[in-house]
Amino acid sequence: MDFVSSEQLTAIGDAIAALGFHRADNARQFDHADTQWYLEFPPGPVAFGHLQVRDDDVLVLETDYGPLRIVTPTQIIMDRMAAYAHWNDNPSLDQAIMVAKRQDVDWPALYEWAERDGIDAVEIDKLKSRAG
Repeated sequence: MDFVSSEQLTAIGDAIAALGFHRADNARQFDHADTQWYLEFPPGPVAFGHLQVRDDDVLVLETDYGPLRIVTPTQIIMDRMAAYAHWNDNPSLDQAIMVAKRQDVDWPALYEWAERDGIDAVEIDKLKSRAG
């Protein structure tokens, strides 16, 4: 799971150590012995490819610890398709398909983003077809 944060990684590490997370070899990644999943804390701003997301373009969940901004399924797909297109990362395509199969997708926004980001619309067509 990615959590975009401007906080120092040492402070993040201190905060999540009590939960059993330990810093991995990757400077931004934290592992936990009891799960295959890891946490990563990339620096901001939130962006998908070349698209920077404004704070008011995401859902905000107010918590006791402050606001938590949550991206949309369409934005998750943008992130995964950017990884697929730019690094030929097939697992990212698989993840985009899984999200598209289970969530509502703003297909016009996805096509518009792909065009601006230099991703061939054929790739979005394939994604849409495989998502059903």
